[in-house]
Amino acid sequence: MERTPIHGLMAEFTSPDELLTAARETTARGFRDVDAYTPIPIEELSEALRIKNTRLPLFVLCMGILGCATGFFMQWFASTIHYPLNIGGRPLNSWPMFIPITFELTILFAATAAVVGMMFRNGLPRPYHPVFNVPRFELASQDRFFLCIEAIDPMFDRSETERFLKSLNPHEVTVVEHGDMD
Repeated sequence: MERTPIHGLMAEFTSPDELLTAARETTARGFRDVDAYTPIPIEELSEALRIKNTRLPLFVLCMGILGCATGFFMQWFASTIHYPLNIGGRPLNSWPMFIPITFELTILFAATAAVVGMMFRNGLPRPYHPVFNVPRFELASQDRFFLCIEAIDPMFDRSETERFLKSLNPHEVTVVEHGDMD
């Protein structure tokens, strides 16, 4: 695979409204490999960037159901097949006593699936990212808002993309280099 000489171009904005406007214009222009970095959550940003919904909730639900079935089956098997004891005339398959463990395994499987799925979906752990090479990027956790158009975007042309980003009136447009660790 041929390596792209740069990761992309990044525009710096001073307010969330400027970033939202820029994100809407960028996606309207046809760019798809775009990412935004903000110090605060901006609710409309994922819609402006046209980020697709994930299947993570379905995965968590399926794992919760698997945990429920596992918890119930484990207790049913132990009580009726492996070690049947008839105490006080109760039936061997006394499902009400299975509820606490079934519930706990449902939560355990679903929570584990949520954490693992989130880590996988977000590409974590990722101790290095090319945007860390931008000198002013440390302000993304303080008071600045960044929009990065990645070079892998089919519409990316370095000079045209830079001209487009500058037309959005950012504070600054920076080239994002790959660096040594990518």
